[in-house]
Amino acid sequence: MRSWSTRSPAPGASPEPRGGGLGGGRLRLLQARARLALRSFRSGMAVFLESRLGLLSLLTIGVFALMAVAHPILMGTVWDADTYDPVTGYAFDATEQPAPPSWKHPLGTDPLGRDVLSQLLSSTRSEFALGITAALVTVTIATTVGAVSAYYGGLVDSFFMRFADLVIALPSISLLIVLSALFDLSLFYLALVIGVLGGFGGTAIVLKSQALSIKVKPFIEAARMAGGGQFQIIFVHIVPNLLPLSLLYMMFTVTSAIFAEAVLSFLGLLDIRMSWGIMIHTANAGGYLLSGTKYWWLVFPAGASITLLCSAFYLAGRALDEVVNPRLSRRDG
Repeated sequence: MRSWSTRSPAPGASPEPRGGGLGGGRLRLLQARARLALRSFRSGMAVFLESRLGLLSLLTIGVFALMAVAHPILMGTVWDADTYDPVTGYAFDATEQPAPPSWKHPLGTDPLGRDVLSQLLSSTRSEFALGITAALVTVTIATTVGAVSAYYGGLVDSFFMRFADLVIALPSISLLIVLSALFDLSLFYLALVIGVLGGFGGTAIVLKSQALSIKVKPFIEAARMAGGGQFQIIFVHIVPNLLPLSLLYMMFTVTSAIFAEAVLSFLGLLDIRMSWGIMIHTANAGGYLLSGTKYWWLVFPAGASITLLCSAFYLAGRALDEVVNPRLSRRDG
């Protein structure tokens, strides 16, 4: 007869607590996932930094980030609010407005006597806030919609995808012009509108296509066989695998949000204290855009900032594409 025996613990050794086995297993699983995520991040960062586009974009974004940080520091230490406030300040030392660049005003003043450099630095914070908020809203909605549509399919998929087709068919700039004419759009609400339009639009379709390829992976079936619920499979297994592609589309959303704000501010349709688009709008309202390069400081700093920051985030997205898509990586080619 075959006998079954259990191994007794060694003398002096304490038995393993039964209640802590499950918790310890979960802890080891979380540690393993953290190590894998850190390894993946390091590998992706190495590929990103190998790209000249990536380095150039990081450098440009870093310069604008320093500009955003520099304005409150300068206002608190060097500049006085009566002269250098971007909205209510006035250059009393200049006899004619707009004044050309000088030692006290390196980028001159606008037709209302306000320092252009102070306006430029102050607007950088608004552009970052707008772009990042719109990007987070877009990615949150698009990732959720894409994962849910791919997992359930059927009527759920048809509803979200047809709605996405409708959003794509609408001209975004024209729609934003109509909304800004009907409502007082502040910077935050503009970011929400752009984020919602982007989240339910083309980004959702792209992420849904990626989610379909993740849905058929063996680990999804293993999670289902292990008793994982629908919520767990979608938000624990599918959504995390969509995040690299979501991060890529965040960069493109920042670019479109900054461009849209510049257009609407130039038309005078937004309720914003100061932005690069408002700076160009002020110059246009005074008729200085028709004077050629004589008053270049009224247009060139704001226009160049819009172009450079939008280009930086776009180039960052192109560099991230090499990380998300291994076929574009130089390591594989």
